[in-house]
Amino acid sequence: MVVGIGVGMSIGSSHAQGTVICNMTGAGLMACKPSVTPPNPTRPTTACCTALSHADLECFCKYKNSKLLPSLGIDPKLAMQLPDKCKLPHPANC
Repeated sequence: MVVGIGVGMSIGSSHAQGTVICNMTGAGLMACKPSVTPPNPTRPTTACCTALSHADLECFCKYKNSKLLPSLGIDPKLAMQLPDKCKLPHPANC
């Protein structure tokens, strides 16, 4: 799930706004970035959770073991915790 977040953030905020990854907009990706970035991740905002609720979480699962996320400063473990923190179901085979 987080790889999609990382890809959107690597594009830059002006370009990320038009990006859609796994049904999550660039604005949604940017809203979640503080929650998946160490060393002091924040609690996910309402904007992040709302965006995540419309995302294709199974699509994001493809990225959970990607080396791309850590290279973008995103902790995959933190990213995989977002659905729980937002009270959303995890995809079955993720």
